[in-house]
Amino acid sequence: MKPAHLFREYIWLINAIHRHQRLTFEELNQHWTKTDMSGGLPMARSSFNRHRDAILDMFGIIIDCDKKDGYRYYIGNAEVLTEDTIQNWMLSTLSVNNVLAESLGVHERILLERIPSDGEQLHSFINAMKQSVRIILRYRRYGAEGSSLMLLEPYLVKLFNKRWYALVRHPENETFFTLAFDRIISLELTDTPFEYDTTFDPAGWFRHCYGIVNDHDVPIEKVVIRAFGREPHYLRDLPLHHSQRELNATDEYTDFELTLRPTADFITPLLSRGAAIRVLSPQWLADTVKQCHLDAASRYE
Repeated sequence: MKPAHLFREYIWLINAIHRHQRLTFEELNQHWTKTDMSGGLPMARSSFNRHRDAILDMFGIIIDCDKKDGYRYYIGNAEVLTEDTIQNWMLSTLSVNNVLAESLGVHERILLERIPSDGEQLHSFINAMKQSVRIILRYRRYGAEGSSLMLLEPYLVKLFNKRWYALVRHPENETFFTLAFDRIISLELTDTPFEYDTTFDPAGWFRHCYGIVNDHDVPIEKVVIRAFGREPHYLRDLPLHHSQRELNATDEYTDFELTLRPTADFITPLLSRGAAIRVLSPQWLADTVKQCHLDAASRYE
């Protein structure tokens, strides 16, 4: 069987079990035989078991069997499919790729967005993380006349707002900072190893951030925004932050609360919604957003 076909079966299997939560092998085959991939034939148990092993190796997703519940299969670590994990991202990406691969006949009617990034730089950075070696990186910031050469320790990569970012640590002062991959001019692996801090929490580093700005001078606060018209529907479908929760709803508006560091990059999505939202608290953030709107309006005078 061709690898591409196997991948489609893996993705279908994960999605089917995750969607239905618990399925016996017979129930799974009822869904399987309705797909074009099956050709109307049931999946052999031996094939199913090989798929389970391959899915664990490739995606780190565990398909468990609950013997006490009628031998029903379920995702043993389902949390990885609901969080910002690499398993969830890979599954989502491959699921979309499968749909696109089967839609070549209408490819001109499927419009995508480009994510600016040098794939080779990303690959090199991840290799440096795997090997725990320092990197020599030449970087040019926006507005800078020239570039700077730095010796750094690679800690993590993050995709945000259609851009890839790298979190690095300076080996001398041990400070962390974030770099954008599309502004990296060159990246070279050294032979110098470094000791990765095993107490470092990659997910926790950005937990209270809106995006990639982790400014500890900005305290974590509860932000309450009021959304008007149809805006609450958009915020429910695409929350601004994982901490977002709905406080109350009326026919006119809905209030949402978020717990995060309201850094400068968080102000941009608030401004982009114009009159559809109003910041209720904290007051300093409401004043900042209001002043930005006033400054923008003054440019049209």
